Amino acid sequence: MSEHTSNAPDPITPPAEHSRLAHFHVTFFAIVMGLMGLALALHAAAPAAPWLANASSLVLLIGIAAFLVISVFYLAKALRYPAMVGEEWHHPVKLAFFPTITVSMLLMATAIFPYEETLATWIWLAGVAGQGVLTIAVVTGWISHRSFQVGHLTPAWFIPAVGNVIVPILGARIGYIEISWLLFSGGIIFWIVLLTLVMNRLIFHDPMVARLFPTMVILIAPPAVAFLAYVSMIGTVDGFARMLLNAGYIFAALVVAQVPKLAKLPFALSWWALSFPLAALAIASFRFSQLDGSRVHQTIGFFILIILVCVVAGLVWRTGRAIAQDEICQPE
Repeated sequence: MSEHTSNAPDPITPPAEHSRLAHFHVTFFAIVMGLMGLALALHAAAPAAPWLANASSLVLLIGIAAFLVISVFYLAKALRYPAMVGEEWHHPVKLAFFPTITVSMLLMATAIFPYEETLATWIWLAGVAGQGVLTIAVVTGWISHRSFQVGHLTPAWFIPAVGNVIVPILGARIGYIEISWLLFSGGIIFWIVLLTLVMNRLIFHDPMVARLFPTMVILIAPPAVAFLAYVSMIGTVDGFARMLLNAGYIFAALVVAQVPKLAKLPFALSWWALSFPLAALAIASFRFSQLDGSRVHQTIGFFILIILVCVVAGLVWRTGRAIAQDEICQPE
């Protein structure tokens, strides 16, 4: 074999000098979800505190910039190391994170809509198409003949279901009612199925590894997002809507009980899983307050929003520190 051939980069197992890009994970899109969630939460709080509108716009711009940067890097990885992307796709845990790409697009469209309706609609349509394809592809991967083990199952598996349920939040406003109900129905069904599997795994099997334990917070997201989607489609609060919102509060209480354990864990990108579920619950609380006139829920929304701001600020600082210390994009 020639010297030139022997020194050529291997797209399957990249040498150390090429490992940074090769180990740029799809999980980075969870950062965009967190930022977009914060922007939407600040926007939802703005009717009661108008000065938060400017903060929402600023976070939205930062989130869009983060989405573009992360997309460029991940596209570069896909072109340079396609086999590494394939490895992520076949990874039992990272597979569930691929819909974070389309979820980020759907959240971005929802956040942009008050400023530019046409652009938001096109982003939403692209996100819906991608979400539909990824949902079928991911679920097909789950029910294929791969040798999944119980330890591979984490609350991160809810992400495809959450993506489907996000669709109606904007879809109902722009007139895509049937598409909204279609994806909402699929998301709810898979959430119920996965919730049963996840609770079985958490109760009867070994604890999750430390770096994935923060994904426990994702338990909050499906009912909170489902509440927002449901009231967007029916326009009011009924018994089912109340059940969804209160389910979010119940899961939040379960997560609060895990805080002492969370506080002892080392930082990993999975910590960004804390951000979007908190944002969803804050937005749901504000939305309930607007529809029902409940001052209590408005107070709850602001309380969660304060926690969310602190969490995102801490995550941004810790992620920046990890990048500076070369802790990110390392072989696992």
